[in-house]
Parts: sequence; C-alpha cells; structure tokens
Amino acid sequence: MLQTWLYALPFLLGAGFLTWLVSVKLRNVTIVDTLWSLMFVIAACCYASKTLPLDPRAQLVLVLVTAWGLRLAIYLGRRNFGHEEDRRYQKIRRRNEPGFAWKSLYLVFGLQAVLAWVISLPLLGAIAGDAAPLGWLDYAGAALCLVGLYFEAVGDWQLTRFKADPANAGQVMDQGLWGLTRHPNYFGDFCVWWGFGLMALAAGAWWSVIGPALMSVLLLRVSGVTLLERDIGKRRPGYAEYIRRTNAFFPGPRRP
Repeated sequence: MLQTWLYALPFLLGAGFLTWLVSVKLRNVTIVDTLWSLMFVIAACCYASKTLPLDPRAQLVLVLVTAWGLRLAIYLGRRNFGHEEDRRYQKIRRRNEPGFAWKSLYLVFGLQAVLAWVISLPLLGAIAGDAAPLGWLDYAGAALCLVGLYFEAVGDWQLTRFKADPANAGQVMDQGLWGLTRHPNYFGDFCVWWGFGLMALAAGAWWSVIGPALMSVLLLRVSGVTLLERDIGKRRPGYAEYIRRTNAFFPGPRRP
C-alpha cells in the first residue's frame, strides 16, 4: 500500500507545479485554493488506478470525494475569478519578497501538495484497504460525508446570497447555518474528512486517521477558524457580538 501512496505524490506535485506557472503569469497565488480540493480527486484516482477492480467501498469513496472536490473547486474558482489576491496570500507575499514568485512554488503550491497527500490517507485506506463488504461504519461514514457536503454547499450558497445584497455591505452574516456555527463550511469539511476516516477504518486502515486529524488541526488552529478570525473584527464591527452569541465551530443554538 505504501507504493500506491507514493505513486500519487508526483501527480500532486505536478498539478501544483502547473498551477504555479499560471499563478506567476497572473501574479496571484489565490488560484491554489481552487486546486486544493482537486488534489484529493487526483489522489483518489491514482489510488483507484492501482487497485482495480474496485470494490463497492472504493466506488462509493470515489463518488463522494469527486462530488466534494468538484463542488468546492467550482465554487472557489467562480468566487475568486477576476479578484485581487486574497489577503492571506498578500501577507505571505509581503513577508517573502523579493523573489516571492519563485518562493511560492514551495511555500504555497509544494506545501499544499504535500499536505493534500498526507490528508488523503483515508482515501488510500478506503480504496486500497481490505475488500470487506460494506458495513455500518461505511454507511455512517457516507452519511457524515453527506452532512458535511450539506453544510458546505448550503453555507456557501447562503453567504453568496447575503453578499450579493448591497444592503448587507459591512454586515455580519448570522442567518441560516451561520446562526448555528460561525464556520459552517469548515465544519462541513471536518465532517467530510472524518466520514472518509470511518470508511477507511471499515477497510482496516486504522493508520489513516492521521489524515482527518491533520485536516482538523488545519481547520481549527492553522488556516481555518484561527486565521480567519484574527482580524475580521476590524472589518466587521458586529463580529464581536456574533462571536458572543454563536458557536465557533460545532453547530448549536444561538446564545441570548
């Protein structure tokens, strides 16, 4: 199975390299956000190509990761198209000038390719693990993935509609799923990856929990909640009140 895992790495690095070339032309590395979810689709396809014929679990995982990856890539691609570089990457660019155009190859694109490769371990485990019949862990994992997809897709749709209304400029979105958690999209990601983790456990790949565990750390402590909320209060005056009343990550009723 190690060989199958290693087989995917050059493809992920290659995808990162090609996208980096585009980012140099655009002088905008935000395009890596669109690539991020597609890297997992690429990894899953690599694992599947080494594991033919595919059992029902592998087929189910391929469908779920492709649905998740394509939806997120299309959403982010449309959202970011024609806009300036995201604030997160502008800060990284300023810290690493001169020569950021070259440094971004490993600081941004190479790093994300390696992170995706490690996080993809449950995909490897579920696709290339024991070919046991589908069981309750598989169904629980698939259900958790669908819950995650719901939170991501509906949360993104609700936020897009909110931002499209000029009357909401500078306001805080606190309706719908955003009234249950300040980050329904990150919570959705969390569910999707622990869903894949359960399906990998069903295939005997206990070691693959490294992937969802790493994704959880990124979402909660690194590039997700912590990074986004570091300065959002300065741009959204009502955000402090939103924090007081609304759960940060796991959904729950709004506080009075």
